[in-house]
Amino acid sequence: MDKEVEGQKTKALLSWAAQIGISDAPTMRSASVCSSSCLGHSLVISHFPDAGGRGFAASRDLRKGELVLRVPRAALLTSEMVLQDGKLASCIEKNHLLSSSHMLTICLLAEVGKGRDSWWYPYLALLPLNYDTLANFQDFEIHALQVEDAIWASKKAILKAKSDWKECLLILQQMKLKPHLLSFRSWLWASATITSRSLHIPWDEAGCLCPIGDLFNYAAPDYEPCGDDSHECSNEEQLNEKADCHSHRLTDGGFEKDSSYCFYAKKNYKKGEQVLLSYGAYTNLDLLEHYGFLLTSNPNEKAFIHLDTEVSISRAWPKESLHIQPDGKPSFALLCTLRLSATPKKFRRAVGHQAHAGSMISTENELVVMKKLANHCCKVLEELPTTIEQDFSLLIFINKMLESSSCLDCFELESCKEQFHEFLQVNGLHKERIEKSSLTVKTVKSLERWRLAVNWRLSYKNILFNCISYCNMVITELS
Repeated sequence: MDKEVEGQKTKALLSWAAQIGISDAPTMRSASVCSSSCLGHSLVISHFPDAGGRGFAASRDLRKGELVLRVPRAALLTSEMVLQDGKLASCIEKNHLLSSSHMLTICLLAEVGKGRDSWWYPYLALLPLNYDTLANFQDFEIHALQVEDAIWASKKAILKAKSDWKECLLILQQMKLKPHLLSFRSWLWASATITSRSLHIPWDEAGCLCPIGDLFNYAAPDYEPCGDDSHECSNEEQLNEKADCHSHRLTDGGFEKDSSYCFYAKKNYKKGEQVLLSYGAYTNLDLLEHYGFLLTSNPNEKAFIHLDTEVSISRAWPKESLHIQPDGKPSFALLCTLRLSATPKKFRRAVGHQAHAGSMISTENELVVMKKLANHCCKVLEELPTTIEQDFSLLIFINKMLESSSCLDCFELESCKEQFHEFLQVNGLHKERIEKSSLTVKTVKSLERWRLAVNWRLSYKNILFNCISYCNMVITELS
């Protein structure tokens, strides 16, 4: 979108929002001072190139827990509000098996179809034109993830999106929407809008779209293992860890009894600092799947690994609890599983309480566990198509392609040549015409998704490398 056009649309959105009662002021009285914009008292829209792009900056010093934005219920785009349109409601009522998320996606497409006649038009006009969620990845970008679990997550997301679209297509046709809104591409856009921007409301599982409120960029809740070492965590504490992380999201905002969606400062902010919103603890793969971005430093990132342990031992824990943390330390469940697996069957009952209490069974057992885990991580890294160093070089190469007018000077990187040729081939390009000015929007978006895929696999590999370093450190200390 042209910057001048975007600026005009943003101004129109802020004016519309002020007129319908959206405000960053603590009281409606103070909000009425500047009716041309709903912002200015606590927040201003700003751009953060290296931290999420467009977002909110503090317009003054903010205190933790302070109300920074209020959005009245009437402003929220919900299925309930859209279905006040009798014609649309009659189409929906014929299909009682629709899920709440399908219904909200259909309602969003219906509002987009109204164009300027939609009450939410100033808001809809500024929604992103495309998303980088996993369901939007193409084959080249999917396989660039390299790790089988991530590749399968992408394919599954695409299959689900196609299934949902086919299930709802007849209803969309009955609504007599414009032809382009009936396409799978439009469905992908609408469903990605819902999954990446919707906020929780108590009366609808699908949530709502919240004008102005969805401009907050994401902040990951801090991952805080109990104790200084994963060895010291108890079984019960580890099982409650995930629930504790998700309960943190309630401190940032929610729908309140005064019929407004209210947002609060999650910490103290200085004027000009980006104001962030935490909406749950997610791994980078989760963020890619649902929101279309990832964090370079994510305290909630995990590397899931598949170990050859006895089924009876591994089934004692949820699959998602068997992982390696960003610092390379094995999770409590993974460490417990490995310790018991390295113990002869006849002794497991006798030492089981030690393992489940997070204690080392014996020095000999711990050395076996650390060597096995380190060897497994080494094997996984060796079997992946590219190394950490090659991925790092490739990221520099992709960034140059996106940022400079020409990337011919970066083509000397031998480790990137094969992947770059494949990228050109799948996008129908030639080496002689790779100046950014000649690249289509579609090709640039493919480059950005490729960068996301490489960033994700690099993060995964770094965790495995950190795990090898951690295991070697423990082995040295115990030897």
